[in-house]
Amino acid sequence: MYQIKVNGKMYESEKDTVLLDFLRDELHLTGTKDGCSEGACGACTVIIDGRKTKICVGKLSKYEGKTVVTIEGLSQYEKDVYVYAFGEAGAVQCGFCIPGMVMSAKSLLDENLNPTPDEVKAAIHGNICRCTGYVKIEEAIMLAAKLFREDLPIPKKIEAAGIGKRVHRVDAKEKVLGTGQYVDDVVVAGMIYAKALRTKYPRARVEKIDISKAKAHPDCVEVLLAEDVPYNKTGHIVPDWDVLIPKGDITRYIGDALALVATRHKETLDEVLSLIEVAYTELVPMLSPEEALKPDAPKIHEKGNILDVEEVNRGNVDAAIANSKYVVTRHYSTPQTDHAFMEPECAIAIPEGDDHYMLLTGSQGIYDEQHEVSRMLKLPAENIRSQSKLVGGGFGGKEDMSVQHHAALMAWKTGKPVKVQFSRQESLNIHVKRHAMEMDITTACDEEGNLTASKVVIVSDCGAYASLGGPVLQRACTHSGGPYHYDNFAVKGTCVYTNNVPGGAFRGFGVTQSAFAQEVNIDLLAEMAGMDPWAFRYKNAIRSGESLPNGQIAGDETAMVECLEAVKDAYYSSPRTGLGVCMKNSGIGVGLPDIGRMKLVVIDGIVHIRTSAACIGQGIGTVVLQILCETTGLKYDQVFVEAPDTLLTPDSGTTTASRQTLFTGEATRLAGLKLNEALKEDSLEELNGQEFYAEYFGQTDPMGSDKPHPVSHIAYGYAAGVAKIGDDMKISKFTAAYDVGQIINPQACEGQGEGGILMGMGFAVTEDFIMDKGYVKSKYGTLGLLRAKQRPELQVKLVEKANKQGLAYGAKGVGEISSIPAAPAIANAYRRIDGEERLSLPIQHTAYKK
Repeated sequence: MYQIKVNGKMYESEKDTVLLDFLRDELHLTGTKDGCSEGACGACTVIIDGRKTKICVGKLSKYEGKTVVTIEGLSQYEKDVYVYAFGEAGAVQCGFCIPGMVMSAKSLLDENLNPTPDEVKAAIHGNICRCTGYVKIEEAIMLAAKLFREDLPIPKKIEAAGIGKRVHRVDAKEKVLGTGQYVDDVVVAGMIYAKALRTKYPRARVEKIDISKAKAHPDCVEVLLAEDVPYNKTGHIVPDWDVLIPKGDITRYIGDALALVATRHKETLDEVLSLIEVAYTELVPMLSPEEALKPDAPKIHEKGNILDVEEVNRGNVDAAIANSKYVVTRHYSTPQTDHAFMEPECAIAIPEGDDHYMLLTGSQGIYDEQHEVSRMLKLPAENIRSQSKLVGGGFGGKEDMSVQHHAALMAWKTGKPVKVQFSRQESLNIHVKRHAMEMDITTACDEEGNLTASKVVIVSDCGAYASLGGPVLQRACTHSGGPYHYDNFAVKGTCVYTNNVPGGAFRGFGVTQSAFAQEVNIDLLAEMAGMDPWAFRYKNAIRSGESLPNGQIAGDETAMVECLEAVKDAYYSSPRTGLGVCMKNSGIGVGLPDIGRMKLVVIDGIVHIRTSAACIGQGIGTVVLQILCETTGLKYDQVFVEAPDTLLTPDSGTTTASRQTLFTGEATRLAGLKLNEALKEDSLEELNGQEFYAEYFGQTDPMGSDKPHPVSHIAYGYAAGVAKIGDDMKISKFTAAYDVGQIINPQACEGQGEGGILMGMGFAVTEDFIMDKGYVKSKYGTLGLLRAKQRPELQVKLVEKANKQGLAYGAKGVGEISSIPAAPAIANAYRRIDGEERLSLPIQHTAYKK
């Protein structure tokens, strides 16, 4: 028997379980989160006998007789202070790390109410945040210290909530205190647990699967094989991903599932899985596009090893290059990297009778899930109700099916509620990554430094399945010319299947890779032409009315020049700086359907906002609330934002392509105008039960359009970044300017920029996803994720050049573009210091990697 005091009350347990599991599963104190199960991320931080402690590894026996304080055990004044401070600073994005951050802050402030910034950094150094860049969290802790130190009352919330206001996020309180529910926090009566058996080899023929011993285990509920799946494929665009690999087929990567086991207790899942006997014939995997493109290479998929080829050709590129004064050609390599979102994937499927199912998830698009699951089960879409809980980060990595389809399949088969949850290592092994790319880029200019042409060849490692490999390749191609004005541009991209972990959507969506390459080329070309890099870019930067390399005419809101001007002083402040610029689309574009939808429902004097747009940390719920308040004059407390739910909220598309602020924001504005008209005649109370619906459809031209000036995307954002290298050869400061059109929420917009910079910095100098012969070698703690003490000074400048009468008041998304300029700016800064060209990532020969 083990005894432990938790939040002032003594508890006993006969099982020597992990303390975190005891708190969450036995005491239902779910504010403490499990982000990694290896003591690396800090989401599980509590205070034990006055010391902050990570508890995802140690068992109860280790803490026998000790006193534990969790986020739930804070005093009411402490809770009020942290909620206000984190809300006011804009320190909350996805929120999954925040209770752990608060406990680390409490550990510091219990001893020192007047900490220095360095002491705050040290206090949270053991806690990883993937969203914020730590700046706002550190500001929140300093503000909390002031409130505690001076025993100040909690300021009242500001009621005005229109655009441009410092509004606290609608979900700040529940995320700070850990009361908001992520999927793993949900308990359903009678719930069973499921997990897939994964292949032993990245490429092998499955000769036999014997499940008899597993089914005989007393805790086993069911074991499913491929023949049990009504339609055994998933995939948003190309349905090529097996739900379960059938006997006789060949596995494609180490994450392939062979069988699905359900048990009454989650502790027995691995034991039952180990009883499944599989016979394989191991085959040689193809681990690079080069190998997969060989004429005699075996086919990974029936149609072959090429998923997609994309081309853009404008002008006479070869002639322009031949006639140019200066020409630079280089080869660039970028690796796979992991999203490392704080919340591992989890889903619960609940039977609701008559072949109807509720799916609780934390993904980037509930209608995508509804489509995938209903197709797999061969049921009408309306039979699957998908409802989003809080989402602990996504960055593109939660667009694909990971656990949702397996939970639904087992619930369909057993008639019981089913939870499927990835361990952190399963998440690393299975979910999609940023595509590794090999790029050859030629860039040319005349003797005055005017860009004349660029020719680009991109080969993308798709990995084992399509995922979003085609669209990512498109974006990498269309943006590879850079945010410049010239007419001769050719790009050819090829996305190739391999036996690696699949590539998929990742913040920047292919542009992170191609912009790195082109921007390093631009620096080299500027030097060849005898111009400094800032002046060269300023001379060639796209301006309103000019055509981008892809042919689209830049609109009046184009602010590339203004971004460059905003970072000019930072660039010229030192001989140890480097510059990178970029553009990024808002909206899916390229001729594909792209619709934002909004429904407003008046219930008891409160306007309920209903949209399926997923919040993955960027704060779309707060954005649409502020747009509605701007349009109608409603106050903050007169509006309530509902969770995405396919039964109640209209389909506003996936949270991807920095589209939700513009598309769902515009739909909100249009619905708000309808509500405004109604309010001219009746009060909110008199409008009870009425609905106001609107949608915005963005029309664009398809890839490869023969129009002289096609509209590839509804809008583009632009950015410029400057990296400064200190004497210790580490990045000491990063200054970035972002063209956001119209600021909706200042601190949230800044926070997106800060988080994007740090993620881009990690991509540049520390992060890598290590595979060896098709096997994943990385652990969460070895991914190279940056921590608080590694953060340089971050300066974000927001550039507004918007038509406030335009779409969504002129707002454009900043989530994706914020991470793109960092890698090239950093590479260019290091070369400026020592003359060594850095043509691959992560950058070598720095203080980060020798």
